[in-house]
Amino acid sequence: MLYGGDLLTRAGVMAHIGHQRGISLLLDRDRAGDAPTRGVALVLDDRLDAPSVTRLRKVASNHAKRVVLVVGELDENRLNLVVEAGISSVVWRHQATPAGLVKAIQATARNEGNMPGDLLRRLLTHLERRAQGTALSTVASGRPTGRELNVLELVAHGLATKEIAERLGYSERTIKGVLHDTMTRLHLRNRAHAVAYAIREGYM
Repeated sequence: MLYGGDLLTRAGVMAHIGHQRGISLLLDRDRAGDAPTRGVALVLDDRLDAPSVTRLRKVASNHAKRVVLVVGELDENRLNLVVEAGISSVVWRHQATPAGLVKAIQATARNEGNMPGDLLRRLLTHLERRAQGTALSTVASGRPTGRELNVLELVAHGLATKEIAERLGYSERTIKGVLHDTMTRLHLRNRAHAVAYAIREGYM
C-alpha cells in the first residue's frame, strides 16, 4: 500500500516496483476504511512534520508495524519518533533504487528490519545520550547470550533471516525465535533497537 509523496514521486515508485514479481501495489485511496491489513505500507515523505508523524503512527498501527519509510531527512527527534512507532525499515530517498525498495518491502513483509547503517549509528548515539541523563526505561539489565549476539551481528550486517539461518546452521524458525526472545527479555522495540543496544553496551 502506497502512502504520501507527490504525484511525480508516486508515479516513479509505481513504475519501478509495481510490476515486480510477488508485489501488488495499491494506493492509499484504494483502501476501505481504517481496518487493519496484513500488507506492507510504503510511506513516502521528504521530511516528517507533525501531521506526517501522526499519520505514520496510524499507518503503522493499521499495518501491524509493517512499514517502509522512504524519507529525505530525519533529525534526532523524528528518528526517535519513528523508532517509537515500531518502524524499523527506513530507506533514504536518495538511495531508493528499485532493487533497494523491493529488498526493504520483502524484509518488512517477513517482519525484519531494513535500516541504513548511518541511521543505526545515530540511533546508538541517541540511546547513549539518553543513558547519560537518565536510565533507559525501555531496556532492562541483562546480557544477550552468545547465540543472540551472533544473530544480532549478522542482523547489523543486513542479512535476512534466511541468510542468517544458513550462515549459522539453524532453521529460520529458530532465528526468529532467538530474535523474539532477545527483544522480549530485554524489552527492545525491534531489530534496529536490539542492534543499537548491543553496540551501546559494548557487546558488539
